[in-house]
Order: sequence, then C-alpha cells, then structure tokens
Amino acid sequence: MKSDVIEVSSLEDKTDQVLAMAEQVAEYHKLSHKNTIHLRLLTEEMMGMMRAITGGVNGKFWIETRNNNQFELHLQVTTRMDPLKRSQLLSASTSGENEANRGFMGKIRAFFEPMEDLPLFVELRPDGMTTDMTWSMQAYQQHLQEFMKQNRDGAAKAWDELERSVIAHVADEVKVRIQGFIVEMTVFKEMA
Repeated sequence: MKSDVIEVSSLEDKTDQVLAMAEQVAEYHKLSHKNTIHLRLLTEEMMGMMRAITGGVNGKFWIETRNNNQFELHLQVTTRMDPLKRSQLLSASTSGENEANRGFMGKIRAFFEPMEDLPLFVELRPDGMTTDMTWSMQAYQQHLQEFMKQNRDGAAKAWDELERSVIAHVADEVKVRIQGFIVEMTVFKEMA
C-alpha cells in the first residue's frame, strides 16, 4: 500500500504535513507506540535532510508498506544544480566548503547535491551502461568495518559519525539510487 505523495521542497518546510501523514500511516497499521516513534524519527530525519539541501530542490515523499509490517520511506528529488550555482552557494561559506556535508546524513545528502564530493568510502555500482547507481548503508557499514581493521585514515571518524546517526540505529537499510537527475533515498524498516 502506498500513502499519499507529498510534494516537498528545500525552500518550503512541509515537515508538519509529512509527519501528520506518517502518523496516519502508523494509525492505519495499528503500530505500537515504539514503532510509531520509529516511523516518526525516520521521517523527521529525512525531512531534516531535505531542508538542509542547498538551492531550490523539489521532491516527493511517501511511505509504502508491504505485508503490513515492512515500511519503506521514500524521498525522491530531481536535482539540477549547475557548477556556477554551487560555486556561488559555497563562496558564501567561510571555508568555501559545504559545512553541512558532515556526519552520516550529511554524506547521504551529498547525493542530492550534484557536484558535491561523494560520501567517504562510498562504493557506487553502475548498472550496465546507464547512469543508474545505488548506494547501500549496509555495504557502507561493512566497508567501514574493514577499513577500521586496516586502520585507514578517516575510518574511525566515519564510524563514530555513523554510530551517532538516528537513521543508522533505527532503519534496517538505507539505499540511495541515482538515475540521471533523479535521486531517491529509501529507508527500510520492519515493524515487529
């Protein structure tokens, strides 16, 4: 089952509307108080990321359920930030860098801001000859664990950032898919 699709923007805060929809989904599926809070936390984290995206980015948010206990939260954005616009935005920063691009969610947000550096230790797998690419939180965690064992520079810091992320603790999986100018983040959570 698919919820209503809510149009969202980095320039207009629709968090209240999206959270109300998440509450309706939780009520419809008769989720426990704990699971309702998990759904709400995941929704808030995704909307916080949407608000932090630089430039005027529009997108869609919805929740899909499978078998009444498997929830997928979707945030789909069409990105069209050109190098000049990015340069102008970053020049306003003291360091000339995107300071918001820190922490686990900041690294995911980099996918939604074209021309940004990709997240640390990310492994993108092209799908044939197309521009489709997918990133997975579980694969990221596995790579970080390997890099920690190898004492690679930045691995410990990246692991600490991951450990502080609400999404990393609550979600079962996070996938980001890039298809041309369309970027879609899907957060997976099974509710017991």
